[in-house]
Amino acid sequence: MARTPLYSPSPQRPRRTAAAPVEMASAVVEPAANAATRPQRWARAAQRHERWAWALAALLLAMLVAWPSLTARHAQALSIEQIDAALRESIAKEPLPSAAAAAYEAVLPSVVRVVGLHGKAALEAAAAASAPASAASGSAQAAPSPPQAKASPGAMPKRHQHAAPDDEDGPADGRSVGTGVVIVDKGVILTNLHVVAGADRIIVSFFDGTESEAIVIGRQPQDDLAVLQAKTIPDDLHAATLRSTSGLAPGDHVLAVGFPFGIGPSASAGVVSGLKREFRSPEGHRQLTNLIQFDAAANPGNSGGPLVTMDGNVVGIVTAIMNPNQQRTFIGIGFAVPIENAASAVGMPPF
Repeated sequence: MARTPLYSPSPQRPRRTAAAPVEMASAVVEPAANAATRPQRWARAAQRHERWAWALAALLLAMLVAWPSLTARHAQALSIEQIDAALRESIAKEPLPSAAAAAYEAVLPSVVRVVGLHGKAALEAAAAASAPASAASGSAQAAPSPPQAKASPGAMPKRHQHAAPDDEDGPADGRSVGTGVVIVDKGVILTNLHVVAGADRIIVSFFDGTESEAIVIGRQPQDDLAVLQAKTIPDDLHAATLRSTSGLAPGDHVLAVGFPFGIGPSASAGVVSGLKREFRSPEGHRQLTNLIQFDAAANPGNSGGPLVTMDGNVVGIVTAIMNPNQQRTFIGIGFAVPIENAASAVGMPPF
C-alpha cells in the first residue's frame, strides 16, 4: 500500500542558486540602459533650450572678437605741440627738396651749351676735328680741348660786345657762348639769335657730355630767336615740357637755367616781375615786345636758356638784361621771350 507523502509545516526557502543569475543579469542590464538614455536626455534638453544655446554661443564669439580691443590700452590723443615737434624732427632728419631743386632736375636734361665759333676760331676747331688721333709711330696726338667759355663776350647780343678792330664780324676771341633748350627730341634746339649770329661753326654740348655740330634751320629776328638742328643726337635725349604763359602772373616763382660766363649749367631763382614788357637796345637798333620781366639772376651766357616754372615747365627763353651803366652785369631786371613766340619760330604749336 502506497504511503502518503508527508510535508513539513515549515515554509520552504527559495533556492538562491537559480535566482542569483537573474539578479546579476538585471544588474548588468540596468547600467547599459542608463548609458543609452543619457545622450538622449542631453539632446532633448538642447532642443528645449535651443534659443539660449545660440545666445550663449553668440556671446562667446563676440567676447572672443572684442577681447583684444577690450584689453588694449587706448593712447591719449597727441596735442598740436606734440604733432608740430614730431614734424620738425622728421624734417630735420630728412629735409624735403625745394621746389626750385625739383624744377632744375626736371629741365636739366634738356639744357644745352651753345658755342658759336667765328673766323679763326672756327678754322682751328675744324682743323682739330680733322686731325688724326695718333701719329704713324703710334704716339697719341693730343687734340685741342673744346672751346671753353670766357667771361668777356658770350651770351649778350653783338651790339653789347666789344669786337677787336681786326675782327668786326665776331667777338674778340672768336667765340660766343650761350644756352639752348631742346624742344624736340630729334635734336631741335631753341636759342637766341644773337648767340649764333655770324658764327661760321656752331657746337652744342648736351647734358650727357655729347658734343655735336649744329646748323641754323630757322630764324625769328623780331624775337631774337634761332632754331638749331644738331647733327649728332644722344640716345636718351629729352625734350623740355612747354607751358603757356596765360596763367603766369607777377609774383610767380621762376628759375633761370644756363651757362652764365660759361659756368654751368647754373640755376638762379626769382619771381616774375611783370608781363608784356618792352626792351630796346642802348643803340636803338632793335626793340623787343611782349616780354616777361623777371628778377632771377641772369648774366652773359644765360641768353637762350629756359625760364622755368616750379613745376619744371618752360615758359620763356631768356634773351636780355637791363643795365643803365652798360656793364653787362645783372642788376635785377631780366627779360624772356614768351614760349608762344618761341614755338612759332619753330613752326609748331607750343602745347
